[in-house]
Amino acid sequence: MKIVIYGAESTGKTWLAKNLAKNLDTVWVPEYAREFLQKKYDETGNVCSYDDLMPIARGQIRLENQAQKEAKKDLIFCDTNPLQTYYYGRAYFPNFDHPELWDLAINRHYDFYFLTYIDIPWEEDDLRDKPEEREEMHQLFENSLKENNLPYLLLKGNKKERLEKAIDKINQLRKLNANI
Repeated sequence: MKIVIYGAESTGKTWLAKNLAKNLDTVWVPEYAREFLQKKYDETGNVCSYDDLMPIARGQIRLENQAQKEAKKDLIFCDTNPLQTYYYGRAYFPNFDHPELWDLAINRHYDFYFLTYIDIPWEEDDLRDKPEEREEMHQLFENSLKENNLPYLLLKGNKKERLEKAIDKINQLRKLNANI
């Protein structure tokens, strides 16, 4: 199973991906955009541009493919995916249209999504820039899952509560898969 941790910035996605992998003895895929964009920011002072989107999506896929080879079990957790990159593009670039990214994003298969809610404190860093738009960003990502008929569970509460809910859901999914 390939599960995506999905949602607005500063909602605990990385923490959840790491801790799910740790608790379930498997691997997680870091967010390629963070490494890519932090390096760009450190070197140039510039933030994400439209031309960065495809390299970010391809880098994310490369990390996913590598993680699938390293996974001890048939389970990996992805801290974002190309679909999230696409919807970030829609949020940041007026009149956004990127058919190549859309095609890449919509044709990648993921078994389930955990949508992280905005009820944990905002953590500022060099790249995060929408603390006043958390609700709008959350709605963008939730609507993207609904519009594309993707299976998801909204995770609210503190980190421990989210982890427990996610593990419970994974156990349910495993039982379903075993019965197929």
